Amino acid sequence: MTDPAPAGFFEGVFDRTLTNLRSAWRDIAESARGVLTGTPRPDLPGEDASRLHQQMLSCLDGRAGGVTSRARAADLGRTYLLLDSAGRERFLQLLAREFDVDHDEVRRHCEGLIGAVEPAERSAEERALRDALEPPRITLLRQFNALPEGVKFLVDRRAELIDLGQRDRVLSGLEADLKRLLANWFDIGFLELKRITWESSAALLEKLMVYEAVHEIRGWTDLKNRLDADRRCFAFFHPRMPDEPLIFVEVALVSGMASDVHALLDEAAPIGDPQAADAAIFYSISNCQRGLAGISFGDFLIKRVADALAVELPRLKIFATLSPIPGFRAWLEREARSSHNDLLLPAERSAIEALGEEAPAGDLPSLLDKEGWDADTQIAGALREPLLRLCARYLVRERTPSGRALDPVAHFHLSNGARVERLNWLGDVSAKGLQQSAGIMVNYLYRLNEIEANHEAYRGEGRVIAASALRNLARAG
Repeated sequence: MTDPAPAGFFEGVFDRTLTNLRSAWRDIAESARGVLTGTPRPDLPGEDASRLHQQMLSCLDGRAGGVTSRARAADLGRTYLLLDSAGRERFLQLLAREFDVDHDEVRRHCEGLIGAVEPAERSAEERALRDALEPPRITLLRQFNALPEGVKFLVDRRAELIDLGQRDRVLSGLEADLKRLLANWFDIGFLELKRITWESSAALLEKLMVYEAVHEIRGWTDLKNRLDADRRCFAFFHPRMPDEPLIFVEVALVSGMASDVHALLDEAAPIGDPQAADAAIFYSISNCQRGLAGISFGDFLIKRVADALAVELPRLKIFATLSPIPGFRAWLEREARSSHNDLLLPAERSAIEALGEEAPAGDLPSLLDKEGWDADTQIAGALREPLLRLCARYLVRERTPSGRALDPVAHFHLSNGARVERLNWLGDVSAKGLQQSAGIMVNYLYRLNEIEANHEAYRGEGRVIAASALRNLARAG
């Protein structure tokens, strides 16, 4: 039986990190005489905001030495961590508003560049324009790179700005600046692939439990099962965030293509022999840092892991996922409400109507809302054919206005060069699985010698590569 995580476990993981960060930055700030500015009030009222403005200006003082600059940045970071949510928003607004691009200076250099005649003059104006286009707030934010956990601090600030920027244009500009800065720092060439095992640090294992976003890790026993001999877990790390996974993937080493996630997660199942396995099943991929949203490295993760596993275990022939279909039921309900045509084929409609009192409304959404339908052999039997057909249509044919696959997980794997291989009826009958996809799961197959061609077909031509049986099913009806 799984031991549940204690109440407050997840909050405690981050509270400890925050406490350690405040202490480390206090020590750095105290290392330079005259840096500390006093403790602001949590909501950062006007008088405190004025002092904060001076504090930010001091961080941009080019005359300060390296030790003093580092101490000033640490002190500024400590100030932020002492604020409540209202004070933090005011802090970010001050940074965004008062340290933006000087538009008058940009205009002057644009005019100077237009009027430049000599090559030397033109080059000088180009350099000056480039400098003017970089807002001082970027210079200030870069200083956190020299602090312990400073990069993680900036990643978390962008996570906040993603939300705040949706209702504040000024903060949206700061978020975009920070995204560009982080995109440069988190280039794939800087990342390191590491295997996570049961012998990894307790702090890292705790974070896996917090960050798992696909199939909840229910406690230490569950986690140990996912790191056993017939399992693998790999993550990307950044040198400036060595204890923070950026994205991780969980892999099951089994025989044949898996169809049921509950079998993969069964703690009572015997441990398999990885040397005898012929399939590596990627059953969970979790992004850990919301502040890195839009900075993609998940595609590189799967390819790197597949290559590493192929070297370690030469018997592996199948590299595939067992993936959720998170948007299927929402799409199905929209189609049922708006479609002028019946979603069901005549034979499918007859099978559902034959349920009688078991299906009084006679439509798919009402049946899927019926508690325990998946365990009722009659209802499940009547729903299987239409749901699999419609799910194939959803994955293979449905598109966003921009032409990408409508399902976000499908878009991720198709972009990475996989093909839609097989649907699995009732592969996930958890509450989440039933709510998102009526329990259906899908295998995306990664054939290592076809990845590039599949990627080009999808990203270049918009073609979804799928197994012939699945393509035929998507065209039915």
